[in-house]
Amino acid sequence: MNGWHRLHPLSPAVRAGRGLIAVGFIFVPTLVSGGTSKSDVVWHVFAVCALIVLGVVSWLVTRWRIDGNDLRIETGLLRRSSLRYPLSQVQAIDTVRPGIARALGLAELRLRMGGTGGAARLAYLPVVQANELRARLLALSQGAHEQTPEPDDRELVRVPTGRIAASLVLSAPAVVLVVYVIALGVSASVDPRLARVFAGATLPFLIGGIVALWRRFNRAFNATVAEAPEGLRMRAGLVETTAETIPRGRVQAVQLVEPLLWRPLGWCRLDVDVAGRVHDHNDAGRGKRRLRTILPVGTHAEAAQLLALLVPGAPPAERRPPRRARWKSPLRYRHLSFGFDERYAVATGGRVARIASWVPLTKVQSLRRIEGPVQRRLGLATVYLDTAGRSFGAAFRDLDGGDSRTALDRLTELARAARRR
Repeated sequence: MNGWHRLHPLSPAVRAGRGLIAVGFIFVPTLVSGGTSKSDVVWHVFAVCALIVLGVVSWLVTRWRIDGNDLRIETGLLRRSSLRYPLSQVQAIDTVRPGIARALGLAELRLRMGGTGGAARLAYLPVVQANELRARLLALSQGAHEQTPEPDDRELVRVPTGRIAASLVLSAPAVVLVVYVIALGVSASVDPRLARVFAGATLPFLIGGIVALWRRFNRAFNATVAEAPEGLRMRAGLVETTAETIPRGRVQAVQLVEPLLWRPLGWCRLDVDVAGRVHDHNDAGRGKRRLRTILPVGTHAEAAQLLALLVPGAPPAERRPPRRARWKSPLRYRHLSFGFDERYAVATGGRVARIASWVPLTKVQSLRRIEGPVQRRLGLATVYLDTAGRSFGAAFRDLDGGDSRTALDRLTELARAARRR
């Protein structure tokens, strides 16, 4: 298995599938209504053929192999590229199965690398081969023998479907849709023509809200978190399923979010940042870092159980900023607190949603002390702890000026000592 390998021959069909569906949505309605000319048919057929040809060419010029402790991927027709991904820098390995891939028995492997290593994609492989390769790559990334099987896991949390649906009803996109429906009804009662104009102008926002709700539901459906010897395993998905293992020690930061509408029910969301890049066609841009939602909607007891594994023994956020910080942050002040010890730093904040962030001091890349113009007048400052992930870190907001200097010096010493251990 150490020689060169190709992706599955049906990979072009999966790659072109989404494009074909988009072309179908555009072409079929006009065809049914009889408003399609011969030139339109030719252009649509040309677009379909181009997608298929590009997919086949991409498959023909792509190959991969495991070379020692590296994964090598070669691709490119006119401009050939040979990429080498050190497995020691793997932050996480995802198994992704879009709907078309599931129908064809295929899966995609995504290796998210630390630092600026980017991401490696093998799309697509047979499911059995993808699972075997994932276990092999995880073993090599941990320094174990490549034939070491993936050990069994112990399920910790499974999110009920009803809770996921209820959380979406109480989410921002759902609130926007409710406001939209009310505004449309009011405009219709005033003037039907005004309602048609309003509906046409706001239709993109309506579609965007529905798509956002669907993506959240698809990503959170049947979400489970399990404990394994190498870290946490997460599985979720309805149409597109994902399976991911986050090795121990790879987590850059942890964030607990309590949205306003969830707080009466005692629900929260738990995100982690593992500093890797992920190429995801559902994101706004390719190559952007994206938070990993471990617990899409859970109770505080479930979140505490996972936090005990992610940041064991982390200190509480018991220290508060001075009362004069109310003038600078009237909405955020009641949520502000912070704390740290020899291993972790924790900070809380948030204006509407309540947010708590934990950062291992071994992952701190830089520390900053910032004084804004209002803070200078009030004798305040904010200390930021930046990590390699940069999706979020910890911020000790609106501290007393003297306390902020003391905290900065102490955190610098603790972070250096933590990295030496």
